[in-house]
Amino acid sequence: MSNAQDRSLSFGSQAAAYERGRPSYPPEAIDWLLPTGARDVLDLGAGTGKLTTRLVERGLNVIAVDPIAEMLELLRTALPEIPALLGTAEQIPLPDNAVDAVLVAQAWHWFDPDQAVAEVARVLRPGGRLGLVWNVRDDRLGWVKEFSKIVGLEHDRVTSPDLPAPFTDVATHRVEWTNYLTPQALIDYVASRSYCITSPADVRERTLEQVRELLATHPALTNSAGIAMPYITVCIRATLS
Repeated sequence: MSNAQDRSLSFGSQAAAYERGRPSYPPEAIDWLLPTGARDVLDLGAGTGKLTTRLVERGLNVIAVDPIAEMLELLRTALPEIPALLGTAEQIPLPDNAVDAVLVAQAWHWFDPDQAVAEVARVLRPGGRLGLVWNVRDDRLGWVKEFSKIVGLEHDRVTSPDLPAPFTDVATHRVEWTNYLTPQALIDYVASRSYCITSPADVRERTLEQVRELLATHPALTNSAGIAMPYITVCIRATLS
């Protein structure tokens, strides 16, 4: 198994922290990603169901697929009526022509792109939509800039929108928004990041200690019950020709 695969499958040990610490997705981004009239939607790499929840709220028929059992357990607890299947982007456990849209939140960079493109094309109906989305911290200013010096930059995870045939009409969209979280949720956010999970225990603890110190000393964060984390949500969509 490659290092990337190790890291992509590492989230199970921190599934609860992932659920507590990770942000959801802004409605504007989901509006832009979904095709008009979509009914059946696959959330591929669904994790604990951050995006799944937003799709279910819209009255869509949603199927969730993820390779990590611990993540799906949390999703099933929160959304017991949703089919939650163990599976990968390279072997999607659905029949051909099954869905109107496949959405991938925070996960395309973990997939084998060639195999994933072929599988997504297989399960999509003709004219169906592939939508990719990432929440990226906006670390240009203030405390978030200092935070990123501790936990590392995120921008390298966003895959370029070079989706090959049979996908066409590739387009990108950005949404700037703010997520509000508690100091403890910020710690959970760091603990749930793959580099932190897969680091040696002393490195992981040092990182978390530096975040606690930032929370205790930065003027924008001290004695604050609610922390404003600015995000840029990057969206990529393409149509199955």
